[in-house]
Amino acid sequence: MASYEQKLSRELSLRQNIFITLSSVTPASSVFIILPSILLGLGGASVAAMALAGVGALFVGMCYAELSSRYPIAGGEYTWTGRILSKPLGFAVMLLTLLSGILIVAVIALGTGEYLGVAISSLSGKWVGLVVIALTTIIAALRIKTNAWVTGLFLVIEVLSVAILTFLGVIHVSQPVSVFWTPQTAAAGGTVSAVGWGAVISALSVALFAYNGYGQAVYYAEETKGASSKIGKAIMISLLVTVLVEILPLMAVVIGSPSIPKLINDPAPMSYFLLQRGGSSINIIVSLGIAIAILNAVIAIIIQQARLLYASARDGSWPDAIGKPLQQISSKYQTPVVATIVVGVVAILAGQFVSFNFLLLATGASLIVIYAIVAIASIIDGKNRAAQRGGYKMPLWPLPPVVVIAATIYIAYQGILADTRPIVISLATMVIGVAYYYLYIHPRKDSRWTLPEALHDHSD
Repeated sequence: MASYEQKLSRELSLRQNIFITLSSVTPASSVFIILPSILLGLGGASVAAMALAGVGALFVGMCYAELSSRYPIAGGEYTWTGRILSKPLGFAVMLLTLLSGILIVAVIALGTGEYLGVAISSLSGKWVGLVVIALTTIIAALRIKTNAWVTGLFLVIEVLSVAILTFLGVIHVSQPVSVFWTPQTAAAGGTVSAVGWGAVISALSVALFAYNGYGQAVYYAEETKGASSKIGKAIMISLLVTVLVEILPLMAVVIGSPSIPKLINDPAPMSYFLLQRGGSSINIIVSLGIAIAILNAVIAIIIQQARLLYASARDGSWPDAIGKPLQQISSKYQTPVVATIVVGVVAILAGQFVSFNFLLLATGASLIVIYAIVAIASIIDGKNRAAQRGGYKMPLWPLPPVVVIAATIYIAYQGILADTRPIVISLATMVIGVAYYYLYIHPRKDSRWTLPEALHDHSD
């Protein structure tokens, strides 16, 4: 069977792949943007929720690492789904990951002004986020190796911001360790009230989202040297670093906070902690670091989504008038420049004309759906494990994907009880994808979505 032609520049090392992957995870942004919602709902037990989610992420990571090693293709999840489960479902997954990924760019970028505004009040508007998308789109179109160094530098800055938070907590320990497994939430009059462990379980979907992004190393597989043997390692290292960089500062904030009631009654608990333990100057410095972290994440996610859009065009997903430009590779930068620009433009339009609440709803359940499909693909593809040469093979197979499937079913059930709209939007997107496949692609199946062999590269 024919394989894809090598058009992207295979010049990334394992370390550089990890830099870009961690930048798309943006652990510092998760600490300041996502973790506060868990902290406000669970108090110190937010640490327990993140620890449980870390175990779940480990099992998900194993599925990603093994499938990425076997199918190191720039399109990621949809390329596995199309080959292992079915082409219509594969296209549906592609549409869901593309839509949610571009909308996530808008969601993250619109948060830039919140942190820049701490230092410069005139930079607090929505327009700042839109300018950030435009600028980062230009950067994302450059050579992948250039972006690896840019994102690596920014990553160091954001990790330093988190390190400051951790240090302030460690030197001001004020709470017992038992607070880590004591679920509490804000109550009237600035007090707290106990909540059950069911609330901890319900928070796992948000906690998993905070860790998400480690599996995106596969999107750069066709640009990574020795990807077939190293891409699984890139995923697992990125996951380990993500968990540590997120859970350690959370633990430090909880045990270093002067008052748990005040911490979880403040709508911005991380800022409360920084002001109490570091003062306004430290708060400004760290806020600027988080703004840089957001900038870094937007660059990395645009790069990632551009590869997805490029791969979909290469597979013949779109009419030629659209698909041919999208699969073109710049001779100067050896990157899919047109696909990169399209991702940036659509993200700007979404940020400008779509309400922030809808952006959150549209991305809310997509992660759980994709995790479940990846786990199912991992089980179904089990017969090919023995034939795989090199690369990552998960231990305890098929336990990890079975656990992931069970967990996603439970989390989806809890999510439906809370709000049916996110799961409805995700499933509706996939239904549209399946319909499009049968209406446009299937009648042209001899020339579209033939899904060639992956480009396996075992070199250094």
